[in-house]
Amino acid sequence: MNSPLSRIVVVGNGQAGIQLVDSLRAEGHTGGITVLGDETHLPYQRPPLSKDYMVDGSAAQALPLRAEKFFTENDIDSRLGVRVTAIDRAARTVTVDDGTKVPYATLVLATGAANRGLSVPGSNLAGIYGLRTLSDAEAIHARLGDVGAVVVIGAGFIGLEFAAAARQRGIDVTVLEFADRPMGRALSPALSRYFVGAHERMGVTLRLGEGIASFTGSAGRVTSVESTTGASYPADLVLVGIGVVPRADLAAASGLAVENGITVDSSLRTADPNVFAIGDCANYPSHHAGTRTRLESVQNATDQARHAAKAIVGRSGSYAQLPWFWSQQGPLKLQIAGLVQQSDTTVLRGDPATDKFSLFSFRGGHLAAVESVNRPGDHMAARRLLEQGRSASPEQAADLEFDVKSYSKAR
Repeated sequence: MNSPLSRIVVVGNGQAGIQLVDSLRAEGHTGGITVLGDETHLPYQRPPLSKDYMVDGSAAQALPLRAEKFFTENDIDSRLGVRVTAIDRAARTVTVDDGTKVPYATLVLATGAANRGLSVPGSNLAGIYGLRTLSDAEAIHARLGDVGAVVVIGAGFIGLEFAAAARQRGIDVTVLEFADRPMGRALSPALSRYFVGAHERMGVTLRLGEGIASFTGSAGRVTSVESTTGASYPADLVLVGIGVVPRADLAAASGLAVENGITVDSSLRTADPNVFAIGDCANYPSHHAGTRTRLESVQNATDQARHAAKAIVGRSGSYAQLPWFWSQQGPLKLQIAGLVQQSDTTVLRGDPATDKFSLFSFRGGHLAAVESVNRPGDHMAARRLLEQGRSASPEQAADLEFDVKSYSKAR
């Protein structure tokens, strides 16, 4: 069972990597599987780290991706705290940081992404954090009970989820966003505008068109943030959430094509037939975007892992799963089905004043994406319609008397 002739090596034990090994066993792969992860924790779920974990004032616990016994029961060689330093594609081996070479028949890169850093004056002060790993979350969580003012750099999903969680704990929060609207890469302009007002109602001070110029501190710890407008904001703690970069250095060093992630084909295979890439690190041809893209979501990581497992055991095909996303920001559950483009025509369903509504996006007269706030029924109906390639009309979408749930189930 453990012959190197059939061994699959997975680099990365996050959502994509762990789903892959689970799916490989479910697909009937009986050969050896080795998973190499650079964190010392058992694999865990990342989404709660910026939400429930931060709201809970007690000692919150990370949620495991799989129980520890999963690895032994499925004969998975799971190695924690191991960093891969090189890939030798000719010899079909990966080298880890103690010099050990691990042979593979198939290599899957599920390396994820890393937080984009800041290099402004004062960036090395204590009290400035990123939020990507359990260790990051534990360090921030340990401080939140003692801080009065937090500054968040970046109004993306992570930054606003954290801002809402900090406000629920009674902390003063200021968010600085250099762009002119929050979550601008993912949301329609109309929904961005709604979230500006929603966060202001939560008590968040949201500064748009205002970036970070420098940090100042005392005794080595941050005390304030100076913005690009010259304004100064007190800060006992700073969270930097300015996006991520795909972890593609290993692939690039081994000669694989890299452009905003590791370049893969529609089966999630690189130009080397023995190497796949999945999840946040993979740049793939998207049926729904109509171009190459790289997505950062649990759904994408999970679905790509399942697809790659099928391809590895010989059941290949084109990856075409519908992208969908969610974000919990205080009392607001945002769900997105499909990929919004800024040129889409949007139709409102419901009343934003109730904090329960959806925006249906049409492209060329056809339904392309749906953004929902506290309307999970709309979200599920939208997923069914988009997966089937069907479309309600703009008039139907706007009409609350129109039963979109029943319509989505009709064939």
